[in-house]
Amino acid sequence: MTDAGAFSDEVIERLRTEREVRIETRRPPDGPVHKTIIWVVVDGGRAYVRTYLGARSRWYREALAHPDVTLWLGKDAVPVRVVPATDPAQVEAVSRGFEAKYPRSQSTAAMVRDEVLETTLELLAR
Repeated sequence: MTDAGAFSDEVIERLRTEREVRIETRRPPDGPVHKTIIWVVVDGGRAYVRTYLGARSRWYREALAHPDVTLWLGKDAVPVRVVPATDPAQVEAVSRGFEAKYPRSQSTAAMVRDEVLETTLELLAR
């Protein structure tokens, strides 16, 4: 039995290893679907995302407004709920996770800037 909001071991492993996934958001709930490529990191069996664009990112604003979103791992849809990650130690761990998972990407520095840390979201299974 898994905890509420916990992903299966298989999904966590895929989130840990997939370089990029797509997040599907919409605003309003009956509006058009938007899919955007994002990065995911796993820390301690929990999954997190963040936007390098900060609070102006469309997918981020839509996810905050309607937190039930879908992640696409290849052709597999994974229903998730996003919640803001507010614990400073956890947000820092997520930054280290981005640096470890994406060490050779020029975009990594943008993902760990102070200005975007507040956009860290935890992904919960639904």
